[in-house]
Amino acid sequence: MVEETGRLARWTTRRWLRVGVSAALAVLAVLGALGIWSLDRNTTITRQLVDTRSPALVNSVRLEAALVNQETGVRGYGLTGQKDFLTPYTEGLANERTALERLRPLVRGDEQASADLAGVVTAAEAWQRDIARPIAGAPADEAVRLATDRADSGRTAFDAVRKAMTRQQNHLRDARLEAGDRLNRSIVLRNWVFAAAAVLIVVLAALVFEGLRRGITDPLTRLSDDARMVARGDFEHPITPTGPADLRRLAGDVEAMRRRLADELGFAERARQMLDEQSAELKRSNAELEQFAYVASHDLQEPLRKVSSFTQLLQRRYGGQLDDRADQYIGFAVDGANRMQTLINDLLAFSRVGRIHNEHSTVDLDAVADRTLDSLSVAIEESGAEVTRDPLPTVVGDSTQLGMLWQNLVSNAVKFRRPDVPPRIHLEAVREGDLWHFAVADNGIGIDPEFAERVFVIFQRLHTKDAYPGNGIGLAMCKKIVEFHGGTIGVDPAHTPGTRITFTLPAPVPADADADGDSTGEPRT
Repeated sequence: MVEETGRLARWTTRRWLRVGVSAALAVLAVLGALGIWSLDRNTTITRQLVDTRSPALVNSVRLEAALVNQETGVRGYGLTGQKDFLTPYTEGLANERTALERLRPLVRGDEQASADLAGVVTAAEAWQRDIARPIAGAPADEAVRLATDRADSGRTAFDAVRKAMTRQQNHLRDARLEAGDRLNRSIVLRNWVFAAAAVLIVVLAALVFEGLRRGITDPLTRLSDDARMVARGDFEHPITPTGPADLRRLAGDVEAMRRRLADELGFAERARQMLDEQSAELKRSNAELEQFAYVASHDLQEPLRKVSSFTQLLQRRYGGQLDDRADQYIGFAVDGANRMQTLINDLLAFSRVGRIHNEHSTVDLDAVADRTLDSLSVAIEESGAEVTRDPLPTVVGDSTQLGMLWQNLVSNAVKFRRPDVPPRIHLEAVREGDLWHFAVADNGIGIDPEFAERVFVIFQRLHTKDAYPGNGIGLAMCKKIVEFHGGTIGVDPAHTPGTRITFTLPAPVPADADADGDSTGEPRT
């Protein structure tokens, strides 16, 4: 019993349904076969009663009537000698032939009915041979004499016919009554079969409903209730496997997922706590950086300005009075103080990206580029640079930071030029989907592809400060500004000669933009 229970416990929903449907179909097939058998039996008995038993009895009665008419006509002619009395006799002969023609096929196959019919025919032929035909065929005087002479034998012969007819009709009536009883019993059996089929169908439907409820609906309801409780936040609520094997496996999978979610949530909660602690530490560190920026911008720059100012005074007052080495030392001091001041200002600007200037609004990059080129006009004019540009779009961002971006890229293109070759600088802008692709291309000294990533790291210089001035912060600041605006920046390795810096910025998508245009007024592609 335990082994059988264990075997059933491994059945899946599909197997339960397959077995249940097969059993139901088998029961319905048996019920259908019984119903067809009872209907066929009822039809057979009805056909036998309607097509054989009743017509046989009716034609037997007609045969008897035909023989009685013959006997009446012969007897009337024998008593009166009038030919008119032979009319029933003549009609009786015709009716007899018709009745016999109909009766013989009906009793064929039935030994008793065939024997009875043979007895009737034999008795009728004996009576007709000995009595009817001699009297009917004789003249009137002779017919009366024959009828008188053969009155007793004629009565005896026709009584034999009557007895044969009575025996035949009794047998046919009994057979008809038996067929009627069989029909009644068949109808009762048919009614019981269909009643039983209806009861079995109702019971089967109830069993199917109960099986589906216990085996599928209730387990699925319990599983959905447990899953709903977990979905509402009760991650400690266990999922109880019930039902067929596949539903239990499903519940087991959901339970495993619940445990994993609980573990992940526990881990996430611990990570959140650590993140809160790190956030607090970061806030404290940012506060210290703010304090450092304040000190760098005020406390450090003031003594640095004094050092630079007095060193320059020393250079102006005593320049030429000391030896050449003293003048060189003074020049080193002045240059170092100036470069230190420039480095501090650049570091302050780098640290303020995304922190100080963080006001996103609609920015017209054409106007920003005009201001940038105007501020760099002296360097552009001295270098003989030629700057061209595509029409620049309107984007969403911080105007100050985007101005710093253009200024660093254009000034780098002017600064890192080839000797005796006038700079040719082009500003590009192309829309692709939801992004604007920008580029600043020049014909300068270029960047080796192996240094394409290094140039965006702060303080990473590819040249000495004697060859090209600067402190290695410009492109690092550009990278920080572009990433702050949600874009990417890089060096195009295929561009030659010179350098092509590419970067992307998200295209603005207003909430009320129609299907045929965007915020720049350009058609969508």
